[in-house]
Amino acid sequence: MIPSRGRHQRRRPSWPVALGAGVVTLTLITAIIVFSSREDVPRGQLMTIPPTQPAPTLAGPPATEEWPRWGVTHTEYSADNDGSPDTAAAAHLLSRVPMVQNQHIMGWGAGNPEPAPGKYDFRDLDRRIKLMADSQGVPVITLCCAPDWMKGGSEGRTDWSRSSLETAPQRKHFDDFAKLVTTVAKRYPTVKHYMVWNEFKGFWNNAQNRWDAESYTEMYNKVYDALKAVDKDIKVGGPYVPILSNKSGAGSELQGPWGIADQRDLDAVKYWIENKKGADFIVIDAASVTKDAGIHPDEFTALGKFGAITTWLREKGGDLPVWWAEWYVAPDDVDWTEERRTAVHVAAMMEFATSGATTALYWNPQRKSGQECPACLWRPGKGDELPMAGILSGFTKWFPAGVPLEPVTSSDPKVRVIAQQRMIVMVNTTNARVSTTVDGRQVELKPYEIRWTERGGA
Repeated sequence: MIPSRGRHQRRRPSWPVALGAGVVTLTLITAIIVFSSREDVPRGQLMTIPPTQPAPTLAGPPATEEWPRWGVTHTEYSADNDGSPDTAAAAHLLSRVPMVQNQHIMGWGAGNPEPAPGKYDFRDLDRRIKLMADSQGVPVITLCCAPDWMKGGSEGRTDWSRSSLETAPQRKHFDDFAKLVTTVAKRYPTVKHYMVWNEFKGFWNNAQNRWDAESYTEMYNKVYDALKAVDKDIKVGGPYVPILSNKSGAGSELQGPWGIADQRDLDAVKYWIENKKGADFIVIDAASVTKDAGIHPDEFTALGKFGAITTWLREKGGDLPVWWAEWYVAPDDVDWTEERRTAVHVAAMMEFATSGATTALYWNPQRKSGQECPACLWRPGKGDELPMAGILSGFTKWFPAGVPLEPVTSSDPKVRVIAQQRMIVMVNTTNARVSTTVDGRQVELKPYEIRWTERGGA
């Protein structure tokens, strides 16, 4: 069995200590079993690299009056899985309202794009980019991860273990990574937005117990120049730092009822802001849960972290657009009903919209057919719509980045509300029925109920 291609540490960003340990382990081990990126190649053998296929013919992104704000990141399983009976149904769910769709160049459903220097294999990436085009997506590419030979591994082999994916390119290969980025940008001219790397993977300074923002920014600047040389209209963003938090502690400039942000994460962002060559947006990710106390003080109050970080980023970044590449609202092992889980997600999306986040990408947790899939967009193997698909479509339609919000409130604070001129969304944040007045109307909501209501006179 070949390990998952980029199985992400969902709902918790990568821990800095784990990142450092992964790098040390990879360095110390002198003989490891490597796996090819294709199942038809025996383990431990050099893979046969196919001739580079012509670039796919892609439709341009849909014309949208406003930036959609909301979207998804494709993961190991998505609507393009070969032979999957849910392919057509899942693609329809993605296409009914044009939203942002993101894909990594390696991992998370895409094989190694450059197994050996100058030898390319874009079969998986072509298929994903085509899915995004065919399903009316506004395409985004995340420039992570890097081929093994850029990280000290062997040419023509791909190690899909987590330690490999958590490893950054060696500094001597930063230019090679930029060349790969150039090739990708030229191959997909309809893609105009790029995020550089993922969660600072491999950029941890063990000696100083902090992020190696200097090395990341050096690589980022090379990638930025490479992309702008291909097309000056390409939009580039970083640093994609995971911002963690604790219930208690000291020495952080950002804290609230939700906890205290790790100052090391904030320092990495500030270094990048001060030393980048340029940027069109800021990218970060976070979970609302704390490292030391899990959900604190409760799952809905904890969501204030998202708004606080967005505001902080806009202040520090000169009001650059803020992108959330990932956002998580619960630990992996939480035992919530789908109604409760969806209610928390809706409240989080309200937080992003009211704090002025430009983009918020939902990490799409699809699974193999027959597996349980909490918070999925469609039922694995069947394609039936699940609650989060409707939520994403609804927010994309009614709350794009440019829409003016209306000052509508609830008489009972247990019901959270967001409104624009034509639509109101309400969510009951409790496991009990609530009666409240919203926009002059008396409303009764069931436990964790989400209700969409058109406004009178619209």
